[in-house]
Amino acid sequence: MEYTNRTRVTEFVFLGLVNTPSLNVLIFLVFAVIYLITLTSNVTIIVLVKLDSRLHSPMYFFLCYLALIEIWYTTATIPKMLANSLQERKTISFVGCFMQMFFFVSLGSTECALLAVMAYDRYAAICNPLHYSVIMNSRMCLQLAVVSGSVGFTNGLVHTVLTSRLPFCKSTTINHFVCDIPPLLKLSCSDTFINELLAFLVGGSVIMGSFVLTLISYAYIITTILKIRTAEGRRKAFSTCTSHLTVVSLFFGTVTYTYIRPTSNYSLDQDRVIFIIYSTVTPLANPFIYSFRNKELQGAFQKVMVKNTRI
Repeated sequence: MEYTNRTRVTEFVFLGLVNTPSLNVLIFLVFAVIYLITLTSNVTIIVLVKLDSRLHSPMYFFLCYLALIEIWYTTATIPKMLANSLQERKTISFVGCFMQMFFFVSLGSTECALLAVMAYDRYAAICNPLHYSVIMNSRMCLQLAVVSGSVGFTNGLVHTVLTSRLPFCKSTTINHFVCDIPPLLKLSCSDTFINELLAFLVGGSVIMGSFVLTLISYAYIITTILKIRTAEGRRKAFSTCTSHLTVVSLFFGTVTYTYIRPTSNYSLDQDRVIFIIYSTVTPLANPFIYSFRNKELQGAFQKVMVKNTRI
């Protein structure tokens, strides 16, 4: 019977953010602008790092990796949401739904792991400056990038396979505007205890493990900074970490709230707002957070602009 119920589902229907047609047009325009700015700003960071040899360092390598993740992270959800916002019936195929979920969860998990890697990079730079180039050599950077991606995509694969095998006989209407774990579990007519347990154990391990490793790195960083004798030296050392700390606080705070709790506690109407923060606002804000106080990136941008102006 379960197999029959599961095979009958060929598509899901999103409720979306609002039901008013005029508001749907407004949402389309707002999110289209957000998506274009997100793509442009993250691509700009990648191009600047590529063009300026002074930025060919581990910190900017990981920043480019983060920018690339943000591009695909938003692309996994926003284009489909934009297309559906102009449709009266907002649908997605069964296969398309779980492909979207796989890439969204995988890239989000990869970002969690990458933020921990970036914290370790700052730890190596501040706590072991004399050995930094040896510790964070090109091979180590590549290995850490591969590990973060492997962790993220393994987590995404586990959740996608287990969720796609559930029977969806309650309804095919998703109280959301993307395919994500909590709203899909709500649609299943079978016991989702195993899925919830794995979401807590596997997903929680990725999220909280990355967060704890980040905190450990910053505990050493802060201890080292406090030992610097001059106020100027402390300010300069800490300024290299403030951007990363801002991103960590924004991303981990919203992701933890969404995934590290039982399904019975989910309020899908409220959680859609939280979802927008970490799936849309954070990728939009990250390039500006990292470049706002980064004189090297600002200098590279001015250099490129001056060069193009002369041409």
